[in-house]
Amino acid sequence: MKKLVTTFKVFAVLSVLLLHSCHNENTEMNQQETVQARVTADDLKKEITPLPSPIVPDAVQLQLNESQKNLEAYLNNDLQIAGVAVLGKITTPKGIELSKSLITDKDQYIASGNIMDPSSVKIGRMGDLYTGEDFTTAQQGLKEALTEEVKSGTNVMEITWNSKAGKFTTVCFYNDSGIIWDNIFGGLVMMDPRGNSEASNNQAAKVVSTWYKQWWTANWLWGSKRGEAGYQITIYYSGSTVSNADVSDWGYISLGKAKSESKITKKTGAYGQCRYALGLCTPTGSLSFNSNNFSVSFSGLGSNIVSNGTKSLYP
Repeated sequence: MKKLVTTFKVFAVLSVLLLHSCHNENTEMNQQETVQARVTADDLKKEITPLPSPIVPDAVQLQLNESQKNLEAYLNNDLQIAGVAVLGKITTPKGIELSKSLITDKDQYIASGNIMDPSSVKIGRMGDLYTGEDFTTAQQGLKEALTEEVKSGTNVMEITWNSKAGKFTTVCFYNDSGIIWDNIFGGLVMMDPRGNSEASNNQAAKVVSTWYKQWWTANWLWGSKRGEAGYQITIYYSGSTVSNADVSDWGYISLGKAKSESKITKKTGAYGQCRYALGLCTPTGSLSFNSNNFSVSFSGLGSNIVSNGTKSLYP
């Protein structure tokens, strides 16, 4: 009996030691994975080739200047460009991968919102603004956007910002034509939430059609167009009676996501009518179309505009 008890004790001690050893190995592996997963600007700098001149191209400087003007006009002193430092050129595959990892790191600063609607603007670390599925969606969207845009030969600079949240820096990718991506420049948009509209103005008696167009435009912070979503309905008529109607729609955005749908709901009689479902957003969010209620919806976090509605057009 003593031998059996002794054997059991030895087995128990060995089990505890084995479990402890496995726990330590798992802990060490997790720590190693965490260390490997964390990327800093210093890591990226090791994969960057210095440029002959630390001066940014004229096109980039113009975008920086115009962005600063628009930030001052709409956000006052809540967000300002405090400085720019050219780092160099990405020349290795590892540099490209490090760029994607750095931009999507939870400690990197990011912004979202429409500067023409200051209450919508949010600025902070990715890990603070995005959590759970929203964080996963944001990371995936950013990586997909950068996979298409950041390549060998892309230039990199570091931008220092002053904000209500304090001073911070972001990594900005650019080429001779302009800025490609930065979490602040790319995360914010300039957009009139009221949209734009235009209608045909035909006075000739023989005209048998008329149209109405409405659209929403998203601009980069420096003012140039980044994306647009809209629809146009046209009716064909004789006197005061509509004989037919048709509608078209469109949606696109650079480094982001867009959806557009439309359909005719009334094509003859006293008027023509259509339904439209439109959406634009930056890559950190997502858009979905529901055919049952014919609407586009936005989920996650990021700059966005969604417009669902009905338009009637009379002769």
